[in-house]
Amino acid sequence: MRAAEQLAQGLRMTYREACRQAIREALNDDPRAFLMGEDVGLYGGCYAVTKGLLEEFGPERIRDTPLAESAFVGAGIGAALAGMRPIVEIMTCNFSLLALDQIMNNAATIPHMSGGQFAVPLVIRMATGAGRQLAAQHSHSLEGWYAHIPGLKVLAPGTVEDARYMLKPALADPNPVLIFEHIVLYNAEDELDPAVTSVDISSAKVRREGRDVTILTYGNSLPKSLEAAETLAGEGIEAEVVDLRVLRPLDDATIFDSVTRTRRCVIVDEGWKSGSISAEIGARLVEERFFELDAPLRRVCSREVPIPYAGHLEEAALPQLPQIVEAARSLMGRK
Repeated sequence: MRAAEQLAQGLRMTYREACRQAIREALNDDPRAFLMGEDVGLYGGCYAVTKGLLEEFGPERIRDTPLAESAFVGAGIGAALAGMRPIVEIMTCNFSLLALDQIMNNAATIPHMSGGQFAVPLVIRMATGAGRQLAAQHSHSLEGWYAHIPGLKVLAPGTVEDARYMLKPALADPNPVLIFEHIVLYNAEDELDPAVTSVDISSAKVRREGRDVTILTYGNSLPKSLEAAETLAGEGIEAEVVDLRVLRPLDDATIFDSVTRTRRCVIVDEGWKSGSISAEIGARLVEERFFELDAPLRRVCSREVPIPYAGHLEEAALPQLPQIVEAARSLMGRK
């Protein structure tokens, strides 16, 4: 069955397939769009997201690159400046550090330093997060680092719907957009609503309404937080789950509105606690909504260690459902 027919009938789709369909749509809609990255062509992508696209669009639109992030990210920036619409895939976010100069000192700054004469309509996709036993060098969650940089927009789709529809508005943005796709979510499945054909990439979204405590989260911590909310509901605690999904710029309005109503907040972030996106959100809440809080903020983050390889240690290092539930219980004065 063709992808368009599947969408029309609202059939289930994996997060991986949603990413693939988003890329396919972009390439079909705009002849200026092309995909480049390591193993995106013949191999079909490290996580099989781009499988089949080379056969469909050819090597001019699906370009395998050398193992040289600084070179091909720089080439993507140049292509964007020249009027193309490049989608650059970096295999995992730890490899993006090899192109940090290009991302931070070129893509993010050229529009400003040129006085608005040049735009950089570049999208960089990269896998992020841990949970697949890929050890310390391939289990980073660096989206919070990039959310520190003015000039970038940072997206973290935590649902199949967002994975399917975030790419199109990202490509339409005149400034560089980074999309962090969590590796554990690629196999996640959900049914796409055929009535939905686009999503907002400027705001957070309330995924579950509640009155007692707000859980702010994103990425692979979203399903864990939703499960925690179900557990808490069985104990009479109604948790509101807010999917941040846009890490820069943060949607302060949605965050503040939720916390003002519930008066308690747990922030779940797979990044390390020190200097994390959770720290930034916590600081903003203290600055702007301190007197609305009935209890201290709670943060559930990864342990301050390089992510272990061993499965049981990796699990212990990452935010998990029991810690989220316990953090919410503590704010309600329960053990």
